[in-house]
Amino acid sequence: MVVQDIFIYPIKSLGGIRLDQAEVEEKGFKYDRRWMLIDSEGLFVSQRTYPKLALLGVELTPEGLLVYQKKRQHNSILIPYALAPGEEVSVVVWDDTMKARLLAEQYDQWFSEFLDKEVRLVIMPESTRRAVSPKYAVNAEAVSFADGMPYLLIGQESLEDLNRRLEQPVPMDRFRPNIVFSGVEAFQEDSLQKIQIGDVAFQIVKPCARCVMTNVNQNTAETSKEPLKTLASYRTVGNKVLFGQNMVALGEGVVRIGDKIEILN
Repeated sequence: MVVQDIFIYPIKSLGGIRLDQAEVEEKGFKYDRRWMLIDSEGLFVSQRTYPKLALLGVELTPEGLLVYQKKRQHNSILIPYALAPGEEVSVVVWDDTMKARLLAEQYDQWFSEFLDKEVRLVIMPESTRRAVSPKYAVNAEAVSFADGMPYLLIGQESLEDLNRRLEQPVPMDRFRPNIVFSGVEAFQEDSLQKIQIGDVAFQIVKPCARCVMTNVNQNTAETSKEPLKTLASYRTVGNKVLFGQNMVALGEGVVRIGDKIEILN
């Protein structure tokens, strides 16, 4: 088992970034889902409701996050890492309410014009601790603005198994993993409990339940019934469609593409 890809998604529900290496932090990889768009009620905004968000790409630059329209790359905005946060507000991600900080109105305006909906951009300050569900936490971990867990692991062979069943294969970006590994049979991740990547151990805590967001084409923002329809035909447990495994980190460090994954079960 070898790390094939590493991804972060700095702004929740916008485009991901493939990295050669990433810093492991308690809440998730460094920069992963530390920013988020909210509506006027403080509720998170995602591709589930606004598939158009798929058309916004993000890059890490020395100065900050560069957000751009994939189809009009000249239309972009730079969000400095060290930007002084503004007013504290309460925001909601699913069942969790937490404190975040607003950023400058110019960012709100840029995103609102793109979506044709009034939204605001917020950042999660280091002081905010959004607890991982006690049902799955190992050491009372905190998580970022991610749906609920700090890390998502998927095997490349699992995607290939799915693609063999689809008329039109889909890329891995439909599933927004943090770590993609290869070198074993499909769905090997289902049997894992504890792994070591580089000098960092991770605890696998639960399967990842998938939603309609997997049906959004990340290049065009078009939606369809696939791959969720096919995935549901053979990966449904109870009323949930499962693909990938959620993890928490048991320490800090760096993981790199090419790192071997040691099974510690």
